[in-house]
Amino acid sequence: MTALDHTVKSYDEELKKLQQDIVSMGRLAESELQDAVQALIRRNADLGAQIVLDDARIDELEQLTGAQVVRLLALRQPMASDLREIVAALKIASDLERVGDYSANIGKRVVALSQVPPFRLPATLPRMGWLAQQNIRAVLAAYAELNADKAVAAWQADEELDATYSSLFRELLTYMMEDPRNIGACTHLLFIAKNIERIGDHATNIAETVYFMVVGEPLRSARPKGDSTSYMTPPLQ
Repeated sequence: MTALDHTVKSYDEELKKLQQDIVSMGRLAESELQDAVQALIRRNADLGAQIVLDDARIDELEQLTGAQVVRLLALRQPMASDLREIVAALKIASDLERVGDYSANIGKRVVALSQVPPFRLPATLPRMGWLAQQNIRAVLAAYAELNADKAVAAWQADEELDATYSSLFRELLTYMMEDPRNIGACTHLLFIAKNIERIGDHATNIAETVYFMVVGEPLRSARPKGDSTSYMTPPLQ
């Protein structure tokens, strides 16, 4: 093996490791979201608190990814598709770190909910969590397979998550208007729902990044949005 062959092989291995680290980070983020939803369903304050602690691992992986990217840019001077792949890894790591943060926020809300009287959990809230988890899984598959079509499909899927959030928002507002004693629990659930909706937005960011990484140009369509909560007012009694 010549020195050039060795250099090329070493470079390819570094790119592969970077991709593997992003996939591992994504799996951790997905797992953290799943645990957060389970903690909510079970009113498990201990699991909620553990999610907050576990988020440090995702933060650590983001920092390691950043260091890898800086090293590759400085020493390898990548161009074209390689450069897009390296920059994409940095952006995706940032989005996954935010997914972890939002999951940790849900964990904190679960701990707070455990201290108020029990409240019937709307079925749409666990569904939101499931949809967000599916979106994260889909964009990670698109990234691992360098599949632009899968990235577009995951990008479009966010509309259903937004629509579910809007429906839940209306439902919780109604509960609060019907009985002021519900306000405390419903407020926590609204924050949880918003955190899940934001996780969906970060999955959409990743889908756009993957598409650009593979195709070399951005998605031209307007983002699909089904969230109408900004225009909602409490129902009149």
